[in-house]
Amino acid sequence: MLSKKEIKDIQSLSLKKHRDETKLFIAEGPKIVSELAQLIPFQIQMIYGLEDWVKQCTGLIEPSKFTIISQTELERISGLKTPNNAVAVIKQFSSVEPVIFSFALYLDTIQDPGNFGTIIRTADWFGVQNIICSTGCADLYNSKVVQSTMASIARVDVYYDEEDKWLGKQSVPKYAATLNGRPVLQFEKTNHGILLVGNESKGLRKEVVEMATEKITIPRKGSAESLNAAVASGIILSHLLS
Repeated sequence: MLSKKEIKDIQSLSLKKHRDETKLFIAEGPKIVSELAQLIPFQIQMIYGLEDWVKQCTGLIEPSKFTIISQTELERISGLKTPNNAVAVIKQFSSVEPVIFSFALYLDTIQDPGNFGTIIRTADWFGVQNIICSTGCADLYNSKVVQSTMASIARVDVYYDEEDKWLGKQSVPKYAATLNGRPVLQFEKTNHGILLVGNESKGLRKEVVEMATEKITIPRKGSAESLNAAVASGIILSHLLS
């Protein structure tokens, strides 16, 4: 049975302030919790799960990392509308300024947590291991971001460029995703460079576009004003990466 303090401490991780203070975050659901337990076992602080589910996880991670809880307790510590079997409390990842030897993504004020998490998952699909975030991007450990990554959060390194100076120091080709660039199909395949993706409604800031080597566009055939940032990232990566 969880104590009132344990429940309060877990609930507090829904707030960025407490995540920053404790350097912890939450992941929920059997699939993502199981995968993270296998990928980063030493960063798992505790997994809180329903008894039947915990019994199925023998050998997944050391037994001391499991706490069996009731459905009522699960509902109290979960941030989901429909809690699902397990909640994991996990240590945050270390972050160092990346040196780009292959291909990377630079996100300029991507604020929607679902978009951000999906971009991380998309980067993982295409083998992009580094994402750099400008100031104003969503918090990596926001629960919606974590859930949207579907465990890709453990395979892609995310670095926050708090002073907005990282991009200007990079000498590799930079491809700015814009509405008025060269069609993506005209670009040769590459495995070296940075794709710049802008804010959901405003796009890339002028100063970011000015640092680009090339402007790249997904040709429009219909009447939609713009593409979702995560969708656009996937389309461009699919065409651009060798």
